[in-house]
Amino acid sequence: MGIFSKKPSGGGFMDVIRCDEPSYLIWKWHPEGTEAGNNRRENAIRWGSSLRVREGSVAVFVYSQNDGTQQEYIEGPFDELIETSNFPVLSSLVGLAFQGDTPFQAEIYFINLAQIIQIKFAVPYFDVYDPRFLDYGVPTAVRGTISFRITDYREFVALHRLETFTIEDFQNQIRDAIIRYVKGVVSNVPEENGIPVVQLERKIEQINEIVESKIRDRLFNEFGVTVSSVDISAIDVDKTSDGYQQLKSVTQDITSAQVQAKSDVDIKEMKDSQKLGILERAGKAFVDLKESAYARHKQTQSANFAAYQTEAQEHVGVAGAEGLGKMGSGGSGNMGGGGFNPASMMAGMAVGGAVGQNIANNMNNMMGNFSQPQQMTPPPLPVVAYHVAINGQSSGPFDMATLSNMFTTGQINGENLVWKPGMAEWMKASDVQELQGMLQANITPPPPLPKQ
Repeated sequence: MGIFSKKPSGGGFMDVIRCDEPSYLIWKWHPEGTEAGNNRRENAIRWGSSLRVREGSVAVFVYSQNDGTQQEYIEGPFDELIETSNFPVLSSLVGLAFQGDTPFQAEIYFINLAQIIQIKFAVPYFDVYDPRFLDYGVPTAVRGTISFRITDYREFVALHRLETFTIEDFQNQIRDAIIRYVKGVVSNVPEENGIPVVQLERKIEQINEIVESKIRDRLFNEFGVTVSSVDISAIDVDKTSDGYQQLKSVTQDITSAQVQAKSDVDIKEMKDSQKLGILERAGKAFVDLKESAYARHKQTQSANFAAYQTEAQEHVGVAGAEGLGKMGSGGSGNMGGGGFNPASMMAGMAVGGAVGQNIANNMNNMMGNFSQPQQMTPPPLPVVAYHVAINGQSSGPFDMATLSNMFTTGQINGENLVWKPGMAEWMKASDVQELQGMLQANITPPPPLPKQ
């Protein structure tokens, strides 16, 4: 049987220790019908008392022992008689009973863990400086609301004297700390976060996040509370002050200079790009012209192949004759002081023989042409070739067979531009009469009509 199961010897009534306050953060219990802080019984726990702790709250028993003040915590929900089985500290306190009806003395506090406290704060005007222009202080004020609650009640009790705790004093302490912290953050954001002073009003959301991150740990370490949110509702910059007007003028001049410098850079880049484009187009035109001239040269060579062959043979004969004429000067046939050189003699004879054979063949061909009826060898057929514009680039030239294959395989169609020597300008393939036959040959016929 528990130690509270006995009937009080003094005939007193048992107490129901509970908190019925609708809204509170810290509340000290006192027996019903007594005035808090003005009676001796509020610290005397009677026999058979019961304890009721709502969910989201914790009851703190504060008592004295030889080694100092101690605390015992009962978390809600809890609704039972106080016995040694659920309140072990009683076993060490029962010896402190006096007057026959009180086993121990203790102060009982209820801490609301679910209650969110909101405190409005206002930071009066203080000077904020742009780190680039420290001569111009701009008066700035901040208003807002902070919300917090108690999550670690042991840490909270360790930081506060519950017997002297009042919510008004606590809120004032929090408010004073918030004002210091917010003022420090806003004063430093121009340098630490690169926010211009003249733009503070437009950066409330960013500044709000910075303030919340910086003060969260501070409030927990100093007051044992957890910040739920910080809501800065306004940042007021005194735009009529001399500091603001001077700073705005200086920053506007710098901004104008930066805009002008960027504009100059953009114009230079645009001109450089235009020059590069002109050079690229000129280079492409030169390549196209060179390729066209080379193609015409090859066509001329093909059309006059026999004449080029004869000319090449004549060059060989002349070169051989010149080489034969220089053999003497090189000492190949000198049998005097220079000595006889058989290798040079053999080389000279070989060159001379080749030259002589070449000349003899040419002479025989010429005589044969005079003695026989002249037979004209027809020149090769002219090669018709077109340049084709593919993906904006000139390709080719392509002969007619190649073009036909390209039409067939779908590499090009009638919309592609074409050009060949003699044409004044590029034309669509479908507008060139010479190519229309190819285009029509590659038109897929429609499917046959169904039988009736």
